[in-house]
Amino acid sequence: MRWLILCLYLSFLSSSASCYFITVDAHAEECFFDNVEAGTKMGLTFEIAEGGFLDIDVKIIGPDETIIYHGIQESSGKYTFAAHLPGIYTYCFGNQKSSMTPKVVMFNMDIGENPKPLEQTSDGKNADNSNHSKIDDMIKELSTSLWGVKNEQEYMQVRDRNHRAISESTNSRVVVWAFFEATVLVCMTVGQIFYLIRFFEVRRVV
Repeated sequence: MRWLILCLYLSFLSSSASCYFITVDAHAEECFFDNVEAGTKMGLTFEIAEGGFLDIDVKIIGPDETIIYHGIQESSGKYTFAAHLPGIYTYCFGNQKSSMTPKVVMFNMDIGENPKPLEQTSDGKNADNSNHSKIDDMIKELSTSLWGVKNEQEYMQVRDRNHRAISESTNSRVVVWAFFEATVLVCMTVGQIFYLIRFFEVRRVV
């Protein structure tokens, strides 16, 4: 029963972090929003899965229109920060520099819990609550670690797919080039044979 409650609690905690796949068209920008309280830990992790040179512009804007993070032509990244003001934080992925190629982006927006004031423990009841809070903190740490492992597995899958596509493209180009070289060698060999035959035929006539 405890394990069932623990799994349900972990599922509830991990619901604040979501993984998305989006397509950002050329000359377009896609933005997402989160409304949080001051002091909340926030994080953005992204990876370009497909499109062009696998790069995109990333921007994080605070409620007061200040730019918290701005990355130009990045293929992957991870940025964590604490909300300095309560309000709506904006995450934007821009593909304005691409002429015609859309980009497929996989990203996670990780939102931590609001900071809680510290409670003093003077009697047995408060001590029992403190023990429960410690257990809750341990469960939260375990949930965060599990979520990090899940994210790493997803990013490894995306990177494996990208590297496999590059390897297959390189392999196909090598095969085409090798076939072209073999064709050129065969043509040169046949040409030399015919040239030598014609050369000796001319000498005999003379």
